[in-house]
Amino acid sequence: MIIVKSLVIILCALSLMACSDVLPRQRGNLALPQMALTTDALEFGLRQHTAFSKEAASGGYGGGGGGCGCN
Repeated sequence: MIIVKSLVIILCALSLMACSDVLPRQRGNLALPQMALTTDALEFGLRQHTAFSKEAASGGYGGGGGGCGCN
């Protein structure tokens, strides 16, 4: 019985050691380029500009202006 209790305590201690907070300055080290939603930021910006220029609206990406494409 003592062995089972000590084993449970050891397993709990080991599982709690794996839980840690990630500081904001450490998140850059954990981020992988493969996990990005878009692989090319320039292409994404160009597609967004084209989309909101054609539709004469801005969809939450910070662009403003009309449908002329001159914004």
